[in-house]
Amino acid sequence: MKDLSLLFERHPDPMWVYDLETLHFLEVNQAAVRRYGYTRGEFLAMTIKDIRPTKDVEALEQNIALISEGIDSAGVWTHLNKAGEQLLVDITSEVLEFRGRKAELVCARDVTDRVRLQSEARTTEERFKLIARATHDVIWDWNLDTDQVWWNENIETVFGHKLAELEPDSTSWSNRIHPDDLKRVVNSIHVVQEGKGSTWVSEYRFLNANGKVHHVVDRGFVLRNQNGKATRMLGSMMDITEQRELTQLLAQAQKMDAIGQLTGGVAHDFNNLLTVILGNTELIHELVEDNEELSGLAAMTVSAAKRGAELTQRLLAFARRQALEPKLLNLNQLVSEMENLFRRTLSETIDLRFILTDELWACEADPHQLESALLNLIINARDAMPQGGRLTVETDNVSLEEKSRAAAFDLPTGKYVVLSVSDTGHGISADVLNQVFEPFFTTKPPGKGTGLGLSMVYGFLKQSGGQAKIYSEPGEGTTVKLYFPRSQTRETPRVFEQHHTVAPRGTETILVVEDDELVRTHVVSLLTGLGYRVIETTNGPDALIKLQQHPEIALLFTDIIMPGGLNGRQLADTALARYPRLRVLYTSGYTENAIVHHGRLDPGIALLGKPYTRQALAHKLRAVLEHAQ
Repeated sequence: MKDLSLLFERHPDPMWVYDLETLHFLEVNQAAVRRYGYTRGEFLAMTIKDIRPTKDVEALEQNIALISEGIDSAGVWTHLNKAGEQLLVDITSEVLEFRGRKAELVCARDVTDRVRLQSEARTTEERFKLIARATHDVIWDWNLDTDQVWWNENIETVFGHKLAELEPDSTSWSNRIHPDDLKRVVNSIHVVQEGKGSTWVSEYRFLNANGKVHHVVDRGFVLRNQNGKATRMLGSMMDITEQRELTQLLAQAQKMDAIGQLTGGVAHDFNNLLTVILGNTELIHELVEDNEELSGLAAMTVSAAKRGAELTQRLLAFARRQALEPKLLNLNQLVSEMENLFRRTLSETIDLRFILTDELWACEADPHQLESALLNLIINARDAMPQGGRLTVETDNVSLEEKSRAAAFDLPTGKYVVLSVSDTGHGISADVLNQVFEPFFTTKPPGKGTGLGLSMVYGFLKQSGGQAKIYSEPGEGTTVKLYFPRSQTRETPRVFEQHHTVAPRGTETILVVEDDELVRTHVVSLLTGLGYRVIETTNGPDALIKLQQHPEIALLFTDIIMPGGLNGRQLADTALARYPRLRVLYTSGYTENAIVHHGRLDPGIALLGKPYTRQALAHKLRAVLEHAQ
């Protein structure tokens, strides 16, 4: 046993010999004393069961039976030290004769830390796999030494790239970065790898399996060896395409709201001025009809004032602040009524065609605004074909009952009437196409357009509960589609009737409420010239007094935005409560939602928008007064 004693003394791991019959310890080394905490004497008074957990005793007895039959008991077992702490030990053993007894020599290498680290590594790996499966992000693991890249399943879920078909190296990433972003992104990640940084973040465009562009934010963490060399990167790629689109929509909405606020204030004051300019110039034009030179100057002034009014109206249309007066329409009839106007607008080199669907559904829209929008599209199509071409106007019924299909058009599910204008002109490039509905954006040369035509069309459609979509390819032409919700009204659709040219007159008493002195003086002059008796005032409270003093007043002609504590709507509501037979005609360059809700005039409301001509005023007055009778 001299050799055994020497082995005991020199071996760094715990060793002992125990009796296979009684299970008592027969000898232990100093390494066992140190690791287990018992003295040699305490060990020799114990059995092998005393260092095993109670739950393992049965397994121990079965194991000893196998050892007695010559079967090796090597493996990792759980032991207890004197303090009751569990130790994981890797056992190697040998059956031998010791002091005349059949015994087992055991070497117990402590592997507690190793097993713990292995367990933690397995847990970490399992946790990583679970996170990789649970997250919506694309997880990647890049071995920089071998250039191998691992992707989680989301590379297929999010971008459609099948794992089995991806390249095994970093080209599986770089080959799918948008070409315009590739150099910037690759350079940025190399800077981090070759420097001392530990994190990398980049936002760029990534292509899915169908070639569609996604916007992503990619984040990586760099692992380095003891020399500081980058050996591995772990990261996640988040698809932010939808987020970017929502951000752009929010920015667009905020921009439209800002334009709407600005436009509203400008429109109110500007339209007041235009009302005076337009009205007086029309009167001057009539007075100097016999003087060719003065008549021409007056006509030019009228034309300029109308263009100014149109400009303001387009701004209001884009900002969705105009007061719409929807009527039940059949678009086939409206298009047919406008055919002669279209042909006068187009050159002889343009072939105008109509494809009108039979049994077209009815829709509700403001006919004046729709005619203006359609004429804008016709003019744009004409300008896109300077050498001639083909222009097609189509109508159709479209059902968008599936949510996914309706969402693609940015519309609620339902049925829609579609009006399309297509040309064979030079088309629009993709980088410009996304901007065409923005205000003041134009591809026309300076002086050839305000950039408000398409923005007005878009604003009008959105305010009407529909949508405007544009499709174009350079060299192939352009198609603009206008989507109007199908009307559920059962009335017979009609096209808005145009005013007659003769201005009708009247003799009733009219109360004019207008705070702008120039406009008030002008309106009083127009009404007096049309035969009416006029009473005037500047604010709502005084108007109520005038109504009480003059029971003969047949119509209240009031501005909407006024000082004095009562706006036009509040004044009218109070007056009608006292005088139910009173008729009301509102006027404004900007209604500020007093009589307009959800983009439409409230039911029963009559509005004459500023600026207006004498004829428009005359016809509107008779329509309101005669309706009262």
